[in-house]
Amino acid sequence: MDTKNNPDPIHRLRYQDKEIILVGTAHVSRQSVELVQQIIQEEKPETVCVELCAGRFQTLRQSESWQQMDIVKVIKEKKAFLLLSNLILAAFQKRIAAKLEIRPGQEMIQAIETAEAMGAAVHLADRDVRVTLARTWGQMGWWARCKLIANLVLSFGQADEIKAEDVEAMKQQDMLATILDEVGQSLPTVRRTLIDERDQYLTEKIRTAPGQKIVAVVGAGHVPGILRYWDRPVDLSQLDGMPPKGRTGEVLKWLFPGIIVALLVYGFFMGGKDVGLHMLVWWSLATGLLAGVGALLALAHPLTVLSAVVAAPVAAIHPLIAAGWVSGLVEAMSRKPQVRDFEHLQEDIQSMRGFWHNKVTRILLVVAFTNLGTTLGIFVAFPLMMKFL
Repeated sequence: MDTKNNPDPIHRLRYQDKEIILVGTAHVSRQSVELVQQIIQEEKPETVCVELCAGRFQTLRQSESWQQMDIVKVIKEKKAFLLLSNLILAAFQKRIAAKLEIRPGQEMIQAIETAEAMGAAVHLADRDVRVTLARTWGQMGWWARCKLIANLVLSFGQADEIKAEDVEAMKQQDMLATILDEVGQSLPTVRRTLIDERDQYLTEKIRTAPGQKIVAVVGAGHVPGILRYWDRPVDLSQLDGMPPKGRTGEVLKWLFPGIIVALLVYGFFMGGKDVGLHMLVWWSLATGLLAGVGALLALAHPLTVLSAVVAAPVAAIHPLIAAGWVSGLVEAMSRKPQVRDFEHLQEDIQSMRGFWHNKVTRILLVVAFTNLGTTLGIFVAFPLMMKFL
């Protein structure tokens, strides 16, 4: 079915002996909320599928779930950059929803509430958001991750320009795909994990949901993909785990630090003590100072800035350590987030000032900016060191 030429958000499908009514919605559209309620009440399905995983379902139903987050654990598990991206995306969606005076994800909440009121089963059809983001993140290099954050930050300005009539156009794309259109074009692997794999996952979960009559509520950006995969086999086990890391990436992770260490050793033994010391000093200054500048830009605690300066020269040549993890942990201990920081998190992420003011998001910014500064320091230090050979 050609969804571009058919603006109807409702598609009637068959799978074996099941009747499925697929409803495409916008996550910040009042019209979508009303449509979802109407369709479920009229069709009286046995099961209602929603484009949610257990984690997102809990977040929608229990806003206080943020208060249970362990920020230190997030840093230790190397998920700070990932969480920061997710929070910025959530902020974009919340700002649009606030402007249109509607709760983000309200159509999913409406689907669940209407289903429960009518005695229909609720079936969560989306892949765990942590798996989706981890698989996406794993496909991206440092530059791509920085580009991702930049696109998300720029979305703050875009949110203020969106009007109610623009939402209908947004219904043709997944929310994240709308913001990251440029990234998706330059990084097809990212689009595959973020959109295409979820299309397949949703397809299989919807068509194998219990019941003879099913209403499935999904973002309209996923409808074309679901229709495309509807008659194709889908192996969920291949989509639920983390793909094995490529050998090239593992080799490069160790190769570049090895080159830097070899360069320093060569400077000391072949160029003499003075040459080696000069190379070591420039390496330490470039990586340490730029990491410290990154921490300063995040308005980090003075001890955090110092830790970034000290950790960066070592972390930059150690594949298993990142300066941002060190500075993030120091910031978390120096300015431990309070209960109110978690309580106000959803409100604070709706403004740039709030991101820097809230202790939780400031820690994430410290991690991201320190790592970015360290990376820039490496590119600055390398040619300076080469001059002494």
